[in-house]
Amino acid sequence: MHRLREDADKPTVILPDDGDFFDFSGSGGVHWKIDGPDTGERFSIVHHPIPPRVLMAPLHYHHNEDEYSYVLEGRMGALLGDDVVEAGPGTWVFKPRRQWHTFWNAGDAPCLIIEVISPAGFEDYFREIAEVWGHDMERVAQINEKYGLDMDFESVPELCERFGLQDPSSK
Repeated sequence: MHRLREDADKPTVILPDDGDFFDFSGSGGVHWKIDGPDTGERFSIVHHPIPPRVLMAPLHYHHNEDEYSYVLEGRMGALLGDDVVEAGPGTWVFKPRRQWHTFWNAGDAPCLIIEVISPAGFEDYFREIAEVWGHDMERVAQINEKYGLDMDFESVPELCERFGLQDPSSK
């Protein structure tokens, strides 16, 4: 059954600073904007600010959701399967489920993306990871399993070297 906010039929305005925010120790962040109950679980939206030349995540594989990234500012790089793409402001990048991928800030200025996640639910993954960030890798593995997410942590050094990036775990 799809959850829907009781006041979902009312006009909604989301201001730039609205929504919870978590900074992953200077290696990027998540700013929650629209949660699943707001859309009948069809999709959710978060913003990801990414510092210059920072890898946002290891190679990873979603079993359950697609991600659509819209670049607001800066340059986002992404590895989608074997394909490397770069996207600037006004560009959408589709990261389909069941494809190994990762993304990063490909420039020397801050990057900000809007991430549309479909179906909704994965926005809560970031909330759970934020609770254990930096101190409980066993719990991270459990959260990844809960959300149907495979992560290749061993990919980070090679990705950083290949694309001239900072390792997010070293921030």
